[in-house]
Amino acid sequence: MVNEKGKELLKTSLSIVMAVITAISANISFKFGPVPYTMQNFAVMLSGFILGPVYGAVSQLIYLSMIAVGLPFAAGGGGIGVFFGHTAGFLIAFPISSFLAGIFARKLRKNLKILWLSTFLASIPIYLLGFLVFFRLAIGNHLLAEWARKAVESFGISSSSFFFIIFTATVLIYIPQDMLIDHLLAVLVYMYVDKLLKERGIEL
Repeated sequence: MVNEKGKELLKTSLSIVMAVITAISANISFKFGPVPYTMQNFAVMLSGFILGPVYGAVSQLIYLSMIAVGLPFAAGGGGIGVFFGHTAGFLIAFPISSFLAGIFARKLRKNLKILWLSTFLASIPIYLLGFLVFFRLAIGNHLLAEWARKAVESFGISSSSFFFIIFTATVLIYIPQDMLIDHLLAVLVYMYVDKLLKERGIEL
């Protein structure tokens, strides 16, 4: 069995590992436009599942800190300027969503289906802040607004509502991948890792 001091050390080490995994997942992407498809939601959910709410959020704060000091770990590169760009809302919500994922995992870990469904609630801060920041910048940026319109039209959706176009282009078209790939994979990996840890007498 691992004592409390050992657990804290392990959680700290795993927080760094999850920060690196988040960085790697940012580069597993499909460049669809200013907001690319990435695997980051997988890492955000998994960090909360494995580490719990507090250390899950810490892992994402470490990830954001690495970006801030200039490491090219965001899908759009690195440096403090990333946090003033059109994808900033998604990034700054990562610690919040990981925190929520950690809470849900501690309460729902025995029911995989419900835990998977809970990831939608955990990802709401990412969707909400991502949309709000992009929407605010797109109002005064013709290129962002035009990209959003073309992205929506490529899915066979047309609308005269600027709000709906931006919401669809920054949130709705990403939900299927997040739920069916990123979040589902996070649940499956979490259950595997959790089993391995328990077999070694480690309860995080």
